[in-house]
Amino acid sequence: GQKVLINGASGGLGTFAVQLAKYFGADVTGVCSTTNLELVQSLGADRVIDYTREDFTKDGQTYDIIFDTVGKRSFSKCKSSLNRNGIYLSTVATIPLLLQMLWTSMIGSKKAIFMIAPYRIEDLIFLKELIEVGKVKSVIDRCYPLEQTAEAHRYVEKGHAKGKVIITL
Repeated sequence: GQKVLINGASGGLGTFAVQLAKYFGADVTGVCSTTNLELVQSLGADRVIDYTREDFTKDGQTYDIIFDTVGKRSFSKCKSSLNRNGIYLSTVATIPLLLQMLWTSMIGSKKAIFMIAPYRIEDLIFLKELIEVGKVKSVIDRCYPLEQTAEAHRYVEKGHAKGKVIITL
């Protein structure tokens, strides 16, 4: 029953993170825009915060894990929203985050971690099985033919994709 906040809960990584956190029994708060509130709720989030109207770092709630899938909130900003021994995870490495990782590894109970998940065959099989039994679903926003890869990248870079953007061959 850990309390987990996922910033970017409607994106390609966030949609999986919400579902996996719920599968493992977490109390999940998802952060997304107004247009994606229903999507994130449908994925199992217990609470959804509209970042255009509310700042989760100022609402007084605390979490065991804050997973920033989009790199929009710094560890410094999120620190007060972490429980004692809480962990801030980010998939976006910045110089300030790397320095905070070094600093928090030496002192303090709250930790900042940059994460790149290694691909292990057992994990991929586990995810495949969860998808096959309907415990996790892929959210696909758009599909682009290979010839429109540049356009697909422009769309993703705008930062408002709902789930994954697919390039078809």
